[in-house]
Amino acid sequence: MSEPKIEIHLFTDGGCSGNPGPGGWAYLMRHLPSGKESEQSGGLPHTTNNQMELLAVIEGLAALKRPCVVELFTDSVYVGKGMTEWMPKWKANGWQRKEKGKNVPVKNQEFWMRLDEQLSRHRVKYTRVAGHSGHAENDRVDELAVAAYQKYLK
Repeated sequence: MSEPKIEIHLFTDGGCSGNPGPGGWAYLMRHLPSGKESEQSGGLPHTTNNQMELLAVIEGLAALKRPCVVELFTDSVYVGKGMTEWMPKWKANGWQRKEKGKNVPVKNQEFWMRLDEQLSRHRVKYTRVAGHSGHAENDRVDELAVAAYQKYLK
């Protein structure tokens, strides 16, 4: 049986001014059959870079009205490894991870749980993009994320 065709390209980015500090997230979504694009961004006055990277993916997937086959493009190794390697172990261990031989709660657990909920709705393929490398869509979502947190800077 062949893999279902990818319908959506989702480009995401998140960032902060300081870490923690004011943060922004953004996504650009392209519906491949029609070529239609949409973009969205937002921010928080006090957050972390990793939380904004996660929120960009969560918001992008949540915007889809029905289950889709999605290729996610992100420069966040944290998000990519989390989705593909770490999350299955965390879930099996009750959202706990090992630290110095002890089980401790996963950092950013509420964000990972929200992402897990979205991943259960869609089939998502992760593709890493090098940040700040001249990749047009990655540069665009970076620009949107920066603009989203700049409104919190005084």
